[in-house]
Amino acid sequence: MISVCILVKNGEKTLASTLDSVKDFPEVLLLDTGSSDRTLEIAKRYPNVKIYESPFYGFGPLRNDLAKRASHDWILALDSDEVLPPSLVKEILTISLDPQIAYAIPRHNFYQGQRIRGCGWGGEKVVRLYHRAHAQFSSAQVHESLQAKITISFRSPLHHTPYLSTEDFLHKMQQYSSLFAKQYQHQRRSSFAKALGRAVFTFFRSYIIKKGILDGSAGFTISLYNANTTFYKYLKLREANLQGIFEEVDRPL
Repeated sequence: MISVCILVKNGEKTLASTLDSVKDFPEVLLLDTGSSDRTLEIAKRYPNVKIYESPFYGFGPLRNDLAKRASHDWILALDSDEVLPPSLVKEILTISLDPQIAYAIPRHNFYQGQRIRGCGWGGEKVVRLYHRAHAQFSSAQVHESLQAKITISFRSPLHHTPYLSTEDFLHKMQQYSSLFAKQYQHQRRSSFAKALGRAVFTFFRSYIIKKGILDGSAGFTISLYNANTTFYKYLKLREANLQGIFEEVDRPL
């Protein structure tokens, strides 16, 4: 048996599609980290969904703590903007699972109805199905990864729509850049020049090297978002590092 574990905050635009796609799983655990929209109202419509609420303290730790609440040892970790097509559900539910192996899933990313193949969004695989006695997520605040010794991949992809609007880009840029600064404070150096240089390179890599240019205006928008997120996360890291220095100076002897 498999327990589906989903993290969500203000996911009313995509959550119903996600929960519809996992209706064949007997248990779905939904952890809400402070929604102010209709997220919880939507989740309560599904009889196989168990709802939990918690402050946000990092994607990796939240995923691990939610998995501990599951009734089953096999965990399928999802986001509230990911959808499992019927072919993938069938593949997951019929495969003979090995507890020593974690399972990767190809992920097709979409923006405004268009599948994005460039910008680093194409050919992506995410490791999400695992036995909790043999694997767990890293403790990273953001961009957490499943720590497992052996992985194999399913054939069918899941569908991912991370951004529905410009507002989504701006919200996630704010969130991810702040989490990056918190995670790497006093562990990495930063400066304005470093922030600018990394942002320029990020745009070039996303738009040219990773062929975002072939995705038209969507590829340009995503590449520009990637660059801006990089710029602000290193500026915030610089401020976080300086703040720590000032706190040391101001501390009484």
